[in-house]
Amino acid sequence: MFSALLQNTRVLLQHLDGYFPTFSFCTRTLVSNSARGPSQHVNPPPSGLISELLDDESEDVQAGRRTRRTASECSVLLFPGQGSQFVGMGQGLLKYGSVREMFRVSHKVLGYDLLSLCLNGPKEDLDKTIHCQPAVFVTSLAAVERLNHEMPQAVENCVAVAGFSVGEYAALVFAGSMDFTEGRMLSYQLPAMLLVNTAAFQQKSVVPRWLLHLLFGVCHVVPAALYAVKVRAEAMQEASDRVPSGMLSVVGRPKANYNYACLQAREHCLSVGIKNPVCAVASYLFPDGRVIAGHQEALDFLQKNSRQLYFQRVRQLPVSGAFHTPLMQPAVEPLRQVLSQVTVRRPQVAVHANVDGKRYAHEGQVRRLLAQQLVAPVCWEQTLHAVYERAQGQDFPCTYEVGPGRQLGSMLQKVNLKAFRSYAHVNVVAPQD
Repeated sequence: MFSALLQNTRVLLQHLDGYFPTFSFCTRTLVSNSARGPSQHVNPPPSGLISELLDDESEDVQAGRRTRRTASECSVLLFPGQGSQFVGMGQGLLKYGSVREMFRVSHKVLGYDLLSLCLNGPKEDLDKTIHCQPAVFVTSLAAVERLNHEMPQAVENCVAVAGFSVGEYAALVFAGSMDFTEGRMLSYQLPAMLLVNTAAFQQKSVVPRWLLHLLFGVCHVVPAALYAVKVRAEAMQEASDRVPSGMLSVVGRPKANYNYACLQAREHCLSVGIKNPVCAVASYLFPDGRVIAGHQEALDFLQKNSRQLYFQRVRQLPVSGAFHTPLMQPAVEPLRQVLSQVTVRRPQVAVHANVDGKRYAHEGQVRRLLAQQLVAPVCWEQTLHAVYERAQGQDFPCTYEVGPGRQLGSMLQKVNLKAFRSYAHVNVVAPQD
């Protein structure tokens, strides 16, 4: 009796595998890590020199000996955020791995044809927050498929990842902390299912409809990263629609005082009757490079007075709201609720958080900081310093920007020129590029 139930269970699970697809970008790192044996750390190692990770001993399974990886043999992956999107992105990725399947699944989760939007636009629709965040997220993970196809060692030997804003979700998926899309979790009623006669599974290539109905009756959907990004984008769009606001890219001269400039802008807003004005640094990009966000009236003031504030260059960003400021507070609770349902695991690769630049230590911290990220500035410059910290004379790992655009590479060049010399971009347009 027991052996028959066990056999029925095995057959059932084999057929379930076809309904809940997995993608190599989610599993390759986990597989390569498990091949080296169990981790020596209960949690990721504490923040310190990246050379400690790069020179960490790993077991060569085939040769049966221990080898030492040099910095040049290791890699760092950087995932871009909103603003990097453009019409045509993803065209060069459709021949790799499971990319078409990723977009097919995304269509079901999002409710619209994301692939068509990425390839054909129109641009005004792609640039909307509700669309561009999922688009950048999926395209970035699709770019990992290309990197895995062309340079598998870059994926296998990755020692650290970071993502800018929504790119942090792609980084967490790559690191095995979150799943790409939802699956179904069997409830405690599963033992009763083992009594079902599953002989039909052995005779037919398609699961009988009646058994699917029974199966779905004792399963529940588990949201994952793609759905969390969808909720995040919708909540941020709704928060943006409440008040005229935006973001300003600022490059300042050495005399520039960004906090004082924001204070002046808030005082100006008060003088024209705006209550509780918001104007603050939303992203630390590179030395003297900031993104300032807040009420549109405050941003207009900064642009008009840019010379007196010692701003060298000021540019309004094509976004719908003041992200990473208190104006996004209405979006926090919807995101926190969905994150509480998402299965989150300890990252298998060091993932650096936007909020403070430090590595995630456990799953609870992932949920907490992802929600906090909406209203806290992105500490990207600080993150790059943490990722590339090393002992004197140590080489740097190879860095790959996986996703649309080269903005993260430009920032890395300004923050750490030596690390940038080992930088490459994974193109998402043409395979031959």
